[in-house]
Amino acid sequence: MDQSDNSQILMARQPIFDRNQKVVAYELLYRTEDAQGHALFSNSEATSEVLLNAYTSISDAGQLKQVPAFINLTRDILVEQRLPEVPKKHIVLEILEDIEPDEEVVSAVEKLHKQGYRIALDDFVYDSKFSGLLDLCQIVKVDVLEHTSEELKEQVAALRKHKVTLLAEKIENHQKLEECVDLGFKLFQGHFLSKPKVIKGKKIQGSQVALMQLIQELQNPKATPEKLEEMIIRDPALTYKLLRIVNSAGYSLVRQVESVAEAIVLLGLEQVKKWATLIAMSSSQEKPEELSRSLLIRGRMCEQIAQEKKLSNYGSYFMAGMMSGLHALLDIERDTMLEQVPLGDDIKNAVSMGQGPIGEVLRNVVNYENGDWDLLPSDLDGNLYDSAYRSSLEWTQESMQAMYE
Repeated sequence: MDQSDNSQILMARQPIFDRNQKVVAYELLYRTEDAQGHALFSNSEATSEVLLNAYTSISDAGQLKQVPAFINLTRDILVEQRLPEVPKKHIVLEILEDIEPDEEVVSAVEKLHKQGYRIALDDFVYDSKFSGLLDLCQIVKVDVLEHTSEELKEQVAALRKHKVTLLAEKIENHQKLEECVDLGFKLFQGHFLSKPKVIKGKKIQGSQVALMQLIQELQNPKATPEKLEEMIIRDPALTYKLLRIVNSAGYSLVRQVESVAEAIVLLGLEQVKKWATLIAMSSSQEKPEELSRSLLIRGRMCEQIAQEKKLSNYGSYFMAGMMSGLHALLDIERDTMLEQVPLGDDIKNAVSMGQGPIGEVLRNVVNYENGDWDLLPSDLDGNLYDSAYRSSLEWTQESMQAMYE
C-alpha cells in the first residue's frame, strides 16, 4: 500500500514518554479522506505492518527497536471490529472521549480485551458511567490543559482504585511534567520537549560555540577541507565520531580513512555538514534522545521538500529545521540562542519569524509533524510532505544508528 498515491492521507507520530523521558510508544496522528482513520489500515496484514514499522522503529542509544503505536478508534471501527491485522504487541487501541460507553461499546471492548489487545481511554474525565470500561483498559489519558492542579489531584484520586496506568497528555512545559510525576502519572505526552528549561543568564558553553562556528563555516561555499579540518580537530570527540562514521559499514570504503581532511574530500561538504550538525545535536547527554531525533527529522524533511521543489541552497533548509529547536537542547531562550550562534540572516529570520521561503517550508513542516492539519495551506502537496516525512524518519534512524556503530 503506497499511501503517497493518495494525497488526502497525512500521517505523523507524537512520542509518549516514561518518567525518564525515554520514548515507550508513539501516537499516530492522521487525516484521511473519509475522516474515519481506518483507511490507513484497510489493506492487507503485510502492508499494515510495513506502515506501522515505518512510524514506530527507532534507534535508541544505538539499539534498533520498535515501540507500540497508539491508534485512535472511532465508534464505527470499534463496534464493527475493523482493526489492522498486525501483532497485538505493536498497537494500543485508543477509545476517543466522545464515544458513549453504552452496552454495544462495552461489549466490543470486552471482545478486544479477551483477544489480548491493550486499551487506552483518551481525554478521560472521571464519571461512574465509565466503570465498565475502566475494568477493561490498561491506560487512561488525562488532558492536563483541561484541569486545574486541584482538579488533576481529584482525577488521580478517583482513578486510583482502578488498575490503570495514568498518562498525562498536552504537557506544555517542564514544570507541569514534574507536577504530573509527583501526582503519580507514569506516561507523558506533549510539547514540553520543545521548550527549554530556562536557566537565567545561561551562556552557550565554549565547546558548543566551537561546534556552531564549524557548522557556520560548513555553510561557506569557499570552505576548504584544510580549513575545516583545522576547526574539527580542536574537538577530539567530534574528530573521533566523524572518522568512525566515515569508516562505518554504511560507506563500504575500500580502505580506512585516517585524516579528517581525507574524510571531508571523500564525503563531500554536504555530508560532513550533516554529520557535524548531527554530532553537535547529540552531544548534549542530559537531554532526551527524542529531542535530537525530532530535530533531525525536521531538518531532513525541510531539506527534502526544498530539493523536490528545486529551491536554491537547500542545505539552509536543513539548518533552519535543526536550529528551530536548538534552544531547547541548550536550555536558553530562542532569541538568546540566535544572538550567540553564527547563522545567516535567511535562517535566523526563518527560525524567529517564519519569514521567506525557508520560513514557509519550516512552518508547514512543524505543523505537519504536530498533526496540526488545519494549519496547513489548502494547496499543500500532500504526496510530497507524506513521502518526505516518511523518508526523514528512515534517514534519522539510520543516521543515529551510524553514530553508535
